[in-house]
Amino acid sequence: MALDRDATSLDGVTAVVTGGGAGIGRGIAAGFAAYGAKVAIWERDEDTARAAADEVGGLACVVDVRDPDAVDAALSATIEALGAPTVLVNNAGGAFRSPLLDTSPNGWEALIRANLTQVLLCTQRVAREMVAAGAGGSIINIASIEGVRAAPGYAAYSAAKAGVLNLTQTAALELAPHRIRVNALAPDITMTEGIRLLAGGSGAEDRAGAMVPMGRVGHVDEMAGAAVFLASRLSSYVTGQTIHVDGGTNAGGGWYPHPQTGDYVLGPTR
Repeated sequence: MALDRDATSLDGVTAVVTGGGAGIGRGIAAGFAAYGAKVAIWERDEDTARAAADEVGGLACVVDVRDPDAVDAALSATIEALGAPTVLVNNAGGAFRSPLLDTSPNGWEALIRANLTQVLLCTQRVAREMVAAGAGGSIINIASIEGVRAAPGYAAYSAAKAGVLNLTQTAALELAPHRIRVNALAPDITMTEGIRLLAGGSGAEDRAGAMVPMGRVGHVDEMAGAAVFLASRLSSYVTGQTIHVDGGTNAGGGWYPHPQTGDYVLGPTR
């Protein structure tokens, strides 16, 4: 198959983006729409769901993706309005600080449900429709660099994200006979509304960027670009993979550019 410009097109594709009301999910939804996809925003917050859907001319489904019945209802509404999805982005999730010695069973369960269990629920429901339609598809799981490195203070979150990466590989093998590809994107510091709030005062973005080999934080549009690649025919032979959209921090493995000299040092230097 010769490569052509149409390989990037998502014309006629129905894509579901969970947690698409803000941040990385909203950026991916906008990217998909720019390449021709019909987009369903699955989002718990009604206001952001509708705002994001209006922005891309898509469908807003107000849904808690941790609830199996709610996922089933959102999928039915999506199929009725836009047709059966052939692309799913499992982007919804969240984190709060929970040190190992202080994590309660309820806190652990909440983080696992929010970041791993819902990925299984959405993947399972949407993949069943993909199999029934027989047209193949692409499932993209948004993980994190914390799934492949220690995350002190965030044990449950990082364990859940590591689970997403393994689930990605296993699902890729189980769904390959149905021509459904499953891959993951693992960001590090990507500037979203939530990160800006956490970052606080001026200069925080520059300080964070100084720890990245490429010298800056990431943008949601850069995650969107990788997602468009995985959703389109450009990646037709790519499955079971994790792409680190992180400016090189995963490759760095703890090596950081010195803020004055630019030479690499092991560990950040103030």
